[in-house]
Amino acid sequence: MQVEVDVMYENKIYKGKLYAALGRRGGRVVGSDLQSGSSSFRVHALMPVAESFKFALELRTHTSGLAAPQLMFSHWEVIDIDPFWQPRTEEEYLHWGEKWDGVNRAKAYVDSVRARKGLATDKQLVQHAEKQRTLSKNK
Repeated sequence: MQVEVDVMYENKIYKGKLYAALGRRGGRVVGSDLQSGSSSFRVHALMPVAESFKFALELRTHTSGLAAPQLMFSHWEVIDIDPFWQPRTEEEYLHWGEKWDGVNRAKAYVDSVRARKGLATDKQLVQHAEKQRTLSKNK
């Protein structure tokens, strides 16, 4: 699911912060233009619905309240990322390394849905644990 994002902002300084906020959430900019007759800019972008929650708060925080987003459902779109991808070939190992710890957005979506529905995920609760030592002496 994709959301249309229309953002109006006054100052050109905040353009980089707007693009950074969209990039962190997997959004892509479709168009950008200067509003005729005023000094405000309008950016039209698309963003996944799952990433759009609390986007307005983050954007207003980073732009000191000068950018105002308007979110509206746009269309359905298939994510073209394999959620179970891991490096397997020699070139992939050279590029990504032996233990790939990158963020796979599709896998994150699948895991969040499985956790919400109470299904098993492959997430480990404790990775490195040591035995705790008691301070009192055992008699």
